[in-house]
Amino acid sequence: MAHDHAHAEHSGETLVEAARNALTGSGEQWTGMRESVFAELAKHERPVSAYDIADNLSAARGKRVAPNSVYRILDLFVSNNLALRVESANAFLANTHPGCEHDCIFLVCDECGDATHVDDEEVSRTVRALAAAKNFRAERPVLEIRGVCRACA
Repeated sequence: MAHDHAHAEHSGETLVEAARNALTGSGEQWTGMRESVFAELAKHERPVSAYDIADNLSAARGKRVAPNSVYRILDLFVSNNLALRVESANAFLANTHPGCEHDCIFLVCDECGDATHVDDEEVSRTVRALAAAKNFRAERPVLEIRGVCRACA
């Protein structure tokens, strides 16, 4: 992975804390429901849907959590760089380095559904330059490369 800068990868409680700090630092509130959604998202190494998160939270809370509420929270997380969206799967991954912006470059396995996030600033610069050359301002580039991972090959 190519980075022009250093950043810390977080996991577990430090990831939840980093996400809370990044969200509140951007002026948003960190509510109990947002924390629950993020903590559930962070448990998964593979992309997870809003419906799966809602089902897991419903079971844990003993009362129904609406998928629409989870979608709104996930959209907030994506716009604040706390979560990454795998567009082709309509699924989400926790950003393990919240507050550090990278374009979404994914290697998505068609067999097992695993999605590996790749940080490559050279690719990001190239994609953004291609867009700019066409007088297009790239807001949130997403590249998904579909194929078969090493484990499934």
